[in-house]
Amino acid sequence: MDSRNEIKEFLASRRARITPQQAGLPAYGGNRRVLGLRREEVAMLAGMSVDYYVRLERGNLTGVSEAVLDSLARALQLDEAERDHLNDLARAANTTPQRRRRVPQQTQIPPSVQRILDSMTDAPAFVRNSRLDLLAANRLGYALYAPMFHDGRKPPVNMARFKFLDPRGREFFSRNWEESMNNTVALLRTEAGRTPHDKGLTDLIGELVTRSTDFRTAWARHNVRLHYSGLKHFRHPIVGDLTLTFDAMQLPAQPSLSLTAMSTEPGSPDEDALKLLASWAATDATLPREVLDQRAP
Repeated sequence: MDSRNEIKEFLASRRARITPQQAGLPAYGGNRRVLGLRREEVAMLAGMSVDYYVRLERGNLTGVSEAVLDSLARALQLDEAERDHLNDLARAANTTPQRRRRVPQQTQIPPSVQRILDSMTDAPAFVRNSRLDLLAANRLGYALYAPMFHDGRKPPVNMARFKFLDPRGREFFSRNWEESMNNTVALLRTEAGRTPHDKGLTDLIGELVTRSTDFRTAWARHNVRLHYSGLKHFRHPIVGDLTLTFDAMQLPAQPSLSLTAMSTEPGSPDEDALKLLASWAATDATLPREVLDQRAP
């Protein structure tokens, strides 16, 4: 990914989504030839010259100060994830260009983390890395994501590849496909801003852009996000429709890893479905070996 182009398209896309009314500016005339704000309007809101803002939007963040980035973030009404992404883009622009290299990614988790997962018997839980490789799960987590492990696949399995390139992925997430798709793309876009020289990540993104129209369309929007809590909607081949609340947290000793645990509302149909899924996981012989190995004798 070209750093200058990333900056240019990100700033232009954020400018295009804000109307003068949203920015508290008068809208003169009914024939605006641009979507959103003009460059002159962003410059005024950010307290900088038009020439300087044009330089920034052309992809040149070299030497830009934190104060300027803060002013720009306020003018463009960036949320926390977008502010972080802008700072990541600026950081990359102010470091010596590097060749893309394969950044080591953990593909195994410490035994202590697996024990934590296994102790969570009533909630699906899993650990993934920043490229969205699912590395390990507890028994209920493997049962929930069983379609990812068809044909004897074993962890790590990339969740983005499954979602966009496997027909089972589209069906599994079909209840809320647009939101689920956009969230996955935004997470990868966020990580690409943090680690722009990670060859493994850029190879994954390149594969998805090439092979998936849905991914390519969503990637072009330049959306980013933090993904710590919310709802996940599934269409599971065994228990049917299922909505779970999730909470995700980084592992302090392995900051590139995050643990996600899911729960249901007590007494809800989703709780009944989750109990049915647990019963299936305890008896079904077609689950991945990792599930079978975790069964009590």
